Amino acid sequence: MYDNSGVKNSEFCSLKTHRHLNRIKIIAFTHKTTDISDIGRLHIEDYAAESRLKGLKQAAGIEELLFLSTCNRVEFILSTDKIIDTPFLKGFFAAFNPEFSNVDIDWALNNAQVFEADAALGHLFSVASSIDSLVVGEREIITQVRNAYEKCNAFGLTGDLIRLAIKSTIEVAKEVYTHTNIARNPVSVVSLAYRKLKALNVKQDARFLIIGSGVTNTNMAKYLKKHKFANFTVFNRTLENAQKLASELNGKAYPLSELVNYTEGFDIIVTCTGAAESVITPEIYKNLVGNDKSKKVVIDLAVPNDLDEEILKNYDVNLIAVNNLQEVAKENLLSREKEMVACKVIIAKNISAFKQIIKTRKVELAMSEVPKKVKEIRDMAMNEVFAKELSSMDSQSKEVLEKIVAYMEKKYISVPMKMAKDILIEDAKTK
Repeated sequence: MYDNSGVKNSEFCSLKTHRHLNRIKIIAFTHKTTDISDIGRLHIEDYAAESRLKGLKQAAGIEELLFLSTCNRVEFILSTDKIIDTPFLKGFFAAFNPEFSNVDIDWALNNAQVFEADAALGHLFSVASSIDSLVVGEREIITQVRNAYEKCNAFGLTGDLIRLAIKSTIEVAKEVYTHTNIARNPVSVVSLAYRKLKALNVKQDARFLIIGSGVTNTNMAKYLKKHKFANFTVFNRTLENAQKLASELNGKAYPLSELVNYTEGFDIIVTCTGAAESVITPEIYKNLVGNDKSKKVVIDLAVPNDLDEEILKNYDVNLIAVNNLQEVAKENLLSREKEMVACKVIIAKNISAFKQIIKTRKVELAMSEVPKKVKEIRDMAMNEVFAKELSSMDSQSKEVLEKIVAYMEKKYISVPMKMAKDILIEDAKTK
């Protein structure tokens, strides 16, 4: 599946690759190439994210790392000079999860897409602009990209190159959303799930169990409340967060640990947690259902799924999950197809613009050393080379000389920077 050059993975690779972009590389698992339920193998629980990602960065020997995980993709954005070939990927996946077996690593190798340089940047721009999303036109992805960067930056995993890439990525996404109709009448995984629920003609007095109070479930709860549903019970690991959402819904709140003891019945479960294992086990579900034999609805938007698949074998459940929303998502894509051309033009333009950003930044970093070097020359001149001459000067003459040297020092710093920027701007205009 992967292609070290990125040639098979992106139409953006036809652009001339700038050597400073060669360090940007992406290892991606998406709904386009991988079963969504399998993407859950790459999930990291929040409490373990910092230690695992720091360990991965060190073990892989890469300069920068950004980890993006959503309901339909996992992406590793890297800054490295290393070649992303089979030996690298084997070591990378083994370091990502030491519990991976050879079978797991083979699965990762066969399902990973690798993008480099221009192709990587184009892919990143496409992801944030939602044209590579399961639901084309949904705006949540731009927030997810920003949040992923802020988290990894707080962990000390990212540096200057990824910072610049994400800054440009957010700006490109905003330009796409502003200047095209790709996000007109926006939809999302949540809205698609609600659309499927609505088709089931659920009664207004239906009893909802909301498991998890994160962004996805909060958005789903708002949809339900907006459409006049009113019977809600919220469970969350942190009771305070459950209470916050429950208060907005005029419902009840419990810690997730109490789910196993809940016996008041339900009609619909809406679940989306960050757990690596099933939250709703067969034992818990049996207790929740009790003697009620009626068909239930479970909206499971977690990756990996919160509902143990064994439950589907033994109970009458209408499951609405991310992987069975793909057909509806395809219909949404067809309705927005004509906007894709305009989006790709914006993305291609900004790949070229990013090369100029990299050039300018390289000059800025180089010029940042100028003040230090000038000061070293000044100190040597004053304290060593002309120390004898200075010692014979009166205080007034020394003061004037100090002013002259300080003035020249300032100009030696500002003038080269301005000249360098002018050259870069002129160079960009001629291309």
